[in-house]
Amino acid sequence: MKQFLKKKGVDLSLKTYFITALSYMALGLFSSLIIGLIIRTAGQQLGEHFQLEWSEWLVTMGQLAMDLMGPAIGVAVAYGLKAPRLVLFAAVVSGAAGAQLGGPAGSFIAALLSTEIGKLVSKETRLDIIVTPFVSIATGFFVATFIGPKIASGLEWFGSVIMWAVEQQPLVMGILVATLMGLALTAPISSAAIAFMLGLEGIAAGAATVGCAAQMIGFATSSYRENGFSGWVALGIGTSMLQVANIIRNPLILIPPTVAGILLAPFATIVFQMVNNPAGAGMGTSGFVGQIMTFTVMGFSWDVFLPVILLHFIGPAVISLILSEWMRKKGWIKFGDMKIEQ
Repeated sequence: MKQFLKKKGVDLSLKTYFITALSYMALGLFSSLIIGLIIRTAGQQLGEHFQLEWSEWLVTMGQLAMDLMGPAIGVAVAYGLKAPRLVLFAAVVSGAAGAQLGGPAGSFIAALLSTEIGKLVSKETRLDIIVTPFVSIATGFFVATFIGPKIASGLEWFGSVIMWAVEQQPLVMGILVATLMGLALTAPISSAAIAFMLGLEGIAAGAATVGCAAQMIGFATSSYRENGFSGWVALGIGTSMLQVANIIRNPLILIPPTVAGILLAPFATIVFQMVNNPAGAGMGTSGFVGQIMTFTVMGFSWDVFLPVILLHFIGPAVISLILSEWMRKKGWIKFGDMKIEQ
């Protein structure tokens, strides 16, 4: 059995399903729902404030991208799991069924299981062109119908508990959410996928955004002497996940951005009462999605713009730089410890 699974490219491991698959799910989300939401929001704002005729075209295009979230997740997960061609193409249908019946979580589970089952039957019969897509689609539809909604409901319930807890105890719970989501963003898993599957919104999503931004801007700033401006952009606007290998070599470099998130989270939850939606909660400053979604939810005004600049950019940069420089003087962080491959 092990030899058969290996031959089929089926790796029954937590790393494959909770790191690789989730990471590719996030790419599917970004390429459909998140970018679609950004395009639609831009069209709405341009139409409302500048009355541009082509703004409605942006709204339509953005909505189309959002509506195709399921197929995008399906093909992204299948691609990440190195699915054969027929399985890959059939995953479009599995992802769509999962999204329709179970939301992002349902789409992920349906695509994951249909891909793995499809890989098992791929090229095992002379009727491969019929059998493989049929089995893949049937598996995806079965999962979407009977399993996806239950998993989605469970995750949404858990997300609502988190949001309730943050509202009841904004200090402690806000710090916990910011810290855990920030660490998830830097780790080789997908904080964006987690935010969507949990349905994080409101103050909890605002705290998560601060925690994620602290990791990205914190790492970008504290490692500037090693990586320069291009490295700052790669980490601060791209992803702090680029530091994973360095964290394994010296876990102490994780302290400055994490402490920044811990210190800034209470300002987000108590002082400024920052809120966000699932699309922005797990993105931090990646492509400025966290900030765009904050403005989408809270409106664009100086009362919102100033806290965003302070909590998402200036605060993480200053705190991380001060703490990392102190740690360098102590010899806990050495030059090159945060050097990334560019």
